[in-house]
Amino acid sequence: MSFTGKYQLESQEGFVEFMKAVGLPDDMIEKGKDIKSVSEIEENGNQFKVTVTTGSKVLTNSFTIGQEADIETLTGEKVKTIVNREGNKLKVVLNRITSITELVDANTLVNTLTVGGLVYKRISKRVA
Repeated sequence: MSFTGKYQLESQEGFVEFMKAVGLPDDMIEKGKDIKSVSEIEENGNQFKVTVTTGSKVLTNSFTIGQEADIETLTGEKVKTIVNREGNKLKVVLNRITSITELVDANTLVNTLTVGGLVYKRISKRVA
């Protein structure tokens, strides 16, 4: 299955606690918790471009599977890391955050972020 497409956030669990743990300011957490972000993924072989639009904030990361890349985190920090693919899952470790993005079926994208014992889960549905 290809990740290519546009996905709208449908539901999320653990947002506030997770964002506090990674150091996002309270005002940004308050603004962001009800925004339905849109993730656009372009997959071309092992090359990916991921653009996440949350309100007026746009975060774009490009990477090649298995090669080191600079990835910008939710807090705006740039981290050198390697994104790996295991079937329909993309896995990456950003400092102390582990992110797994899984295409569970043709229209559902699940992103699970873990820091320490906290889990933030985002479920998005394909819109295009």
